[in-house]
Amino acid sequence: MSETANLHDLVQSRIDNFLSSRESILAQVGADLEPFSSFSREFLSGGKRFRASFCYWGWASVAGPGNAPENGLDAMVSLAGALELFHAAALVHDDIIDNSDTRRGAPAAHKRFESLHLSSGWDGDGDGYGRAAAILLGDLLLGWSDELLDEGLAAVAPEARLATRAEFIRMRTEVTAGQYLDILEERAWRAHPEEDQLARARQVLIFKSAKYSVESPLAMGALLGGGTETQVASLRAFGLPLGIAFQLRDDLLGVFGDAAVTGKPSGDDLLEGKRTVLVALTRPTLPKAARRIFDELLGDPTLDAEQIASLQATIRDSGAVDEVEAMIADNLGRANAALDGAGLSDEATNGLRSLADAVVRRNY
Repeated sequence: MSETANLHDLVQSRIDNFLSSRESILAQVGADLEPFSSFSREFLSGGKRFRASFCYWGWASVAGPGNAPENGLDAMVSLAGALELFHAAALVHDDIIDNSDTRRGAPAAHKRFESLHLSSGWDGDGDGYGRAAAILLGDLLLGWSDELLDEGLAAVAPEARLATRAEFIRMRTEVTAGQYLDILEERAWRAHPEEDQLARARQVLIFKSAKYSVESPLAMGALLGGGTETQVASLRAFGLPLGIAFQLRDDLLGVFGDAAVTGKPSGDDLLEGKRTVLVALTRPTLPKAARRIFDELLGDPTLDAEQIASLQATIRDSGAVDEVEAMIADNLGRANAALDGAGLSDEATNGLRSLADAVVRRNY
């Protein structure tokens, strides 16, 4: 396989074919379901495909010589596609929870449904309609991810099939629990001791994103390829610290990212009041009065550009950005060190290192 480009094409083709099969079912229900079809295609077109890439390298690193065995390729592509469908479902729901109006520089799903309501002149509240419809779209994508997974696993040996599905189920539970911890932390952080804030932020980071973005896709790919316990454990040892570094970079982009590049408003995490590692590192450095102002501003959806800039400066001046960058470098180093004794081929090792560098140094 010519690596990333070819993988992306294969996964996109599998997703497109799968959506076509499900669109025919929606069409039988009624023409009013067309937005579910068109919005699904838009959300599943393109993207970084990091989870699919980790799934591929987890599979290729254990499945045979040359790191590109044809045997099982179809199953791996379906698994990668299922991960992308699950990710799309999570983003649709996440944007509703976080009141995020944009995704990848375009309106989020609930805002698209709201616009459809308003442009059609329908009765009732457009905002409520948009959120309700988007919840159902997210649910539909979640169910479809399970269906595509089963299609891919149908011809796989029973042991690999059961192990892969068990990991998928575990991932689904963990990311849902992590999402709950995230919204809990935004609202209940005052109820916990100051010294626990960093550990709690790290717990959210691991279960909402790190495991689901990197570790689980790697493990699923390896399990699908018949990887041994030792091989899967080595990939997990690589995947978890890399997943932590991945999310730490995401946290920095959520505060300082260029809206033209990230597709989200600059300072979006500040508007949403995310209690990230970045915030947990900033607060203890502030004098009491400054900390009170910081807490009052964080999470205020009406913040103007000047107030956002003030919060950004406070975080930067506290040294938290430098500390997070150091944490990213440390976790990337731990991930790469885990590959040294993993016993993988040079091709797989180099592919994983290259992907690790890409996800950690990205600007979107």
